[in-house]
This record gives sequence, structure tokens and C-alpha cells, in this order.
Amino acid sequence: MERLACFKAYDIRGRVPDELNGEMAYRLGRAYAAEIRPQGPVAVGRDVRLSSGALAAELIRGLNEGGADTRDIGLCGTEMVYFAAARPGMGGGIMVTASHNPMEYNGLKIVRSGAVPVSGDSGLDALERRVREFGVAVERGGGERSTLNVQRSTFNAGQAAQNPGYGTNTTEDVTAAYVQKLLSFVDVKKLKPFRIVVNAGNGCAGPFVDALAPHLPFSFVRVNHEPDGRFPNGIPNPMILETHPQTAGAVRREKAAFGIAWDGDFDRCFFFDENGDFVEGYYIVGLLARQMLRRAPGAKIIHDPRLTWNTLDQVRAAGGMPVLCKTGHAFIKERMRAEDAVYGGEMSAHHYFRDFAYCDTGMVPWLVLAQLLSEGGRTLSELVAEGRRNYPCSGEINSRVADAAAVVARILALYGPQATARDMTDGISLEFGGTWRFNLRSSQTEPILRLNVESRGDEALMRAKTAELLALIRG
Repeated sequence: MERLACFKAYDIRGRVPDELNGEMAYRLGRAYAAEIRPQGPVAVGRDVRLSSGALAAELIRGLNEGGADTRDIGLCGTEMVYFAAARPGMGGGIMVTASHNPMEYNGLKIVRSGAVPVSGDSGLDALERRVREFGVAVERGGGERSTLNVQRSTFNAGQAAQNPGYGTNTTEDVTAAYVQKLLSFVDVKKLKPFRIVVNAGNGCAGPFVDALAPHLPFSFVRVNHEPDGRFPNGIPNPMILETHPQTAGAVRREKAAFGIAWDGDFDRCFFFDENGDFVEGYYIVGLLARQMLRRAPGAKIIHDPRLTWNTLDQVRAAGGMPVLCKTGHAFIKERMRAEDAVYGGEMSAHHYFRDFAYCDTGMVPWLVLAQLLSEGGRTLSELVAEGRRNYPCSGEINSRVADAAAVVARILALYGPQATARDMTDGISLEFGGTWRFNLRSSQTEPILRLNVESRGDEALMRAKTAELLALIRG
């Protein structure tokens, strides 16, 4: 059976209202209550998108009618739902967000108690089956919800009181507790009074930077700070090169120590050095790993297979143990729990911390980095210069192809015999005599191939091999 359009490999995302709407959110709430059977309240949060409030209301309604209590934590970042769901006595969490997707999209990110992710074969497929079954059941029961766009009646606490099987909804502000959790990752007394550019992209990050500000010695230069679901300055996606001048220009103009840009639900943060130059997420992973190993000497560090050599060197030099894991938040979190790793990092700017319920966060990384800069006396550009010099990389390059599997097979047949090392953890990773390597992997949701190339200190070689591979992929 063909999947519902909004159910993806790791979460739920779709165009509003034809793929995702209030009825679908309601059904998902009912499905979650029936399938996950939460043993405590479910935290529900939402991003700033114009459709998020209505979707969150219908989701809460479905959860309550399914017998689950809910805690509505309101406008927040995805990591705040993780934080809320990880607290003792909580039954799970759902965030209504489409992060960096275009304006017409929305979605849901789902976790169990302890902030354990629900995705793919860890429960998302079962939820989809429940959503389908519930739709059939209500249609047979009278057709009051026979389409995905029907008008629903209002649910309120009075109905819950009259129906003992219903759960109840309570609003809750977790900001103060969340801020204290973030501050636990740094020694505030050791932080220097840096000037820092913060670009929230008119997403959700702004209010929570403001909540942190009184506790920190920094002065903030705020860019696109106010939450605005119309995204007047463009979709908050710092991976898009066209968005970089906003942050980079402010860093240069204000002579800031560094700049930060977040995506819409701020579970990823992107860095600009004191010169306004964008810093590849790959090089940040090594810096954060070293800093976290100071807190937990000899601990394990999880990393993805796309770009690896700089991370391996940094982790080993700091006395840690690098552990390779397939790309994707569900895989990283599962492996972190299995290995009890102190930190996990992906080049895509997802950073995971053991002391943050093994979850990804866009607030902890910049605080940890600020402490590193404060204690080391070196600028961000100086800290990443060695990695950039020793391991120049292509960054991730996407190519739309007609038959991804056929292209991967062709590349493997051409390059495999020459490779001195091969790994198939995620796509194909081939190394060539320790001089250069590449990873080529397919998108989970689109006919797209993602290429990453790096070399040992030879930028010309890296660029030549990148061009060579792209010609084959796109040809």
C-alpha cells in the first residue's frame, strides 16, 4: 500500500492543507494515544508557522479524546519538546514544525517518554496504520469525518469532565527550567563578554535567546529576531547560501566574535567566524567533541560517515573514542544511547548531547563553543583553520538523478577496485591511499544523490575529484 504523503522516513511533513491538515493531526493524536500508550502527559509544542496553532489544537484534541493527558508548552523549539518529554513522569512529546521547509509545509516530530524518537520501524509505520484504520472507522461510523478537510466541533475541558475516558490538557511554560538546563553546559563565570550576532530567521529562537541573555555576559546583535510565520526575510534555512550575507554582514559590521544562524525550530545552529566567513558544520563537530571530552575524558563520540577524517583526528587527540553511525537523528540517538556517548555530531549541524537526553539541540552548541573561545583565547577562524587546511572538503553537493541506485552502482564499479578502504554504513564510503575519500548516499525521500569529498591537505585534489565524480553522477 502506498504511504500517506505526509509520512516520511523520520517524521511527518507535508503541504498544508492537502497533505497535512487538522483532520490528519487529530487522527495522529488518536493514533499516538492508542499505539504509544503514554504513561504520563504528552508535551505538545509548535513553531511559528501560520498553520501550526490550528494543527497543534487538533493534535491535542485527538490525544485527549484518545485518553492521553497533554501539556501544551506553546511556541517553542523542537528541543524544548524533547526537554519536556524527557522529564520524569512524562509520557512523550510531539512538536508541530516544518523547520526549514517552504511556507506551505508543516509537520510533526514525535518522541516517546524519555525523548526516544518515533520514526521508521521504531513506531512511525505503526502510527500510519493507526491513522488509516481510524479514518476508515469513523467513516463507517457515520461519515462525520469522511474527508480530510471537514469542519470539526469544539472540544473543551467540560467534555473531558463528562467523559472519564478523555484526557485533559494543561498549558505549561517550561522556559525557566529549560534555560537552567542550557546553562548547566557551561561555567558562566568563565565566559568572556563577547559580542555575538544572532540570526533567528524570524523563527522561534529569538524569545529563547532573550530568556538566556540575563544570565550571560554577552551582548547580542539581533537579526530577524521577532518570530513571524510569514517569514518576511525568507525561509529560515541557513544552508541556503543566499541567507548568509545577513549574518555575515552583521558580524563584520559589528566586529562580533562570531555569528549564529538557526533554522525555524532551532534544532540546528550554523556558525560564522569573526571575519563573517561561514564555518562548515564538519569542522564544528571536532571542536565540540574536544570540549565535551574535557567534561568526560575517554568517552565515546558518535559521528556520521559523510566527512570523517578531521573528526577522527580531533577525537583521538583528545583521548576519546570515535564511533561511526549511519546518518539521521533516529540512528544517531539510538547509537548514542547504546554506547552512552557524551556527544554526537553530524556535518549537517545536528549536535547531540548525552546530558540533553541524547537529543539534538541548537542552543547548547553555541554555548559550548563560547566557553571554548573564552578559555582558549583563540578566535573561531583560528580554531577551525587547522581542520580546513588539513582536511579541505567539498561540503554536501546534491544531484537530482533519474535512477539513484543505478548511478551508485556505476560509481562503485568504477572506483571500488581502486579503493584502499570501503565502508557501506550509509551509502558508499571509499578511501584512496589516505590521500582522499568520498561518501555518496541517496536521499530517503527524493531521487537525489548527496556527495561529500575530502582530502588530506590537498585542496586541488579534492576539487578535481569532486568535479570528476559530479560529471559521472550528472552525466
